[in-house]
Amino acid sequence: MAQNIYDDPDFFAGYSQLPRHVHGLAGAPEWPAIKAMLPDLAGRRVVDLGCGFGWASRWMRENGAASVLGLDLSRNMIDRAIADTHDEAISYRIADLETLELPPAAFDLVYSALTFHYVQDFARLARMIGDALVPGGELVFTIEHPIFMAAARPGWMQDHDGRKTWPVNGYSVEGERRTDWFASGVLKYHRTIATTVNTLIEAGFRLRRIGEFAPTQEQIFQNGGLAEELERPMMLLVAAVKD
Repeated sequence: MAQNIYDDPDFFAGYSQLPRHVHGLAGAPEWPAIKAMLPDLAGRRVVDLGCGFGWASRWMRENGAASVLGLDLSRNMIDRAIADTHDEAISYRIADLETLELPPAAFDLVYSALTFHYVQDFARLARMIGDALVPGGELVFTIEHPIFMAAARPGWMQDHDGRKTWPVNGYSVEGERRTDWFASGVLKYHRTIATTVNTLIEAGFRLRRIGEFAPTQEQIFQNGGLAEELERPMMLLVAAVKD
């Protein structure tokens, strides 16, 4: 079973105050880039893996999806998503992505935001997602960028010129990474970009687009703190099609 850090009271209290969870998709600076990678949603059956508070699930219904199934390991997340959703075409349930099985050919789009890096067996998950999609169905997801999460002790440093620098070490050593973020010992799984891409290809996917999120100058003007995101990619965005 995956680590359920989101039901830890200290973690959840801090996590809930992040702008993306207070303001929804408008508080996620990467959302415009993700939205541009999504297919036409009209009539699509969607599953949202790691749905959190349900912001994306609701947006997809508002933009034409026929139905949305939101899945998350956290009871806290699911309870909040249910409370904030008033649409019979959206359903939510608790699920562990390490063991999740979805019906074959039941969905046109699988979406996931910042969740897959918590999954140890990504190859199994990719195969299962492929089976759950109809031919030509699409997978769009984001994860923490491997450059962002590779280091044993991630965090900003200063180089000899006083410039912010993000350490990258142990990049080719895949596996567990534990960090302290709102709570101690948050467990994630580092994989190289090559492993992520090749796993998708081996599961029968064709890559449609890859992005490495960086804020626009307009976003930086509105929020100066985003300027540091130009120093290293924090998120990897992937759109793939099941052949």
